[in-house]
Amino acid sequence: MGSATREALARSVSALAAQGTKADLATAEDLFAAGRVVADSAQLRAVVSDPSADPKGKAALVSQVFGPQLSAPAVELLVAIAGQRWSNQTDLLAAIEELGIRAIAQSAPVGTDIASELFTFGGAVTSNADLELALRSKLADPAAKGALVDRLLAGKASDQTAAIVRQLVLQPRGRSIREGLREAARVVAAQSDLTIATVYTAKPLPADQLERLGAGLAKKYGAKLKINQIVDTAVMGGLRVQIGDDVIDGSIASRINDLRLQLAG
Repeated sequence: MGSATREALARSVSALAAQGTKADLATAEDLFAAGRVVADSAQLRAVVSDPSADPKGKAALVSQVFGPQLSAPAVELLVAIAGQRWSNQTDLLAAIEELGIRAIAQSAPVGTDIASELFTFGGAVTSNADLELALRSKLADPAAKGALVDRLLAGKASDQTAAIVRQLVLQPRGRSIREGLREAARVVAAQSDLTIATVYTAKPLPADQLERLGAGLAKKYGAKLKINQIVDTAVMGGLRVQIGDDVIDGSIASRINDLRLQLAG
């Protein structure tokens, strides 16, 4: 992410925070829809992401295109996004999506654990190749893929999580569904000033051990953590932890692999 995009994203997130309770699930759905329109229009995408274009002119264009169709909070956020300088068109589309996800996270009812629901759905996708293919297929009808998401999550996840997953399926932006789910969970956690720590183990850790592990990692990284536990038989024993780009690998599988490399050398 370029420095221009980092600054632009920070200002856009501040615009979302300034809306307070006005930004909700409906706002997010409008942002997602607008992002897909921008992605499908090369001309609109080029103008809004052009760092040399007049910010007021870009804001006026966005208001003209989306004002009659979308809610006032969504248009206000799109105007804020259009008024920034983005490093490239990809970053612009990512920002629209991120603000939608953040709007969902900040307005979700108390007790709604969107990040955990996203990870649970990701596990289901990982264990079913046919499902992953159906969700990522470029040949499938978008409406059919959205309907499939609704059927899969009905009664199993919140409306907030379903909205995010539909967005990832309808606008993958070159990502696999699993990559999209991980990024969405990161954004959801970031909205609450949390960092995701993914723990891979051969079998579920008892709650007390997971709590101690979380406390130790939080102290080491100096951050509040959201622990995501994934059971992976390939780990064999021990555990592997991923926090951002950092990987702490204490698994038996890793030790065996290291031993193989030593013997091969």
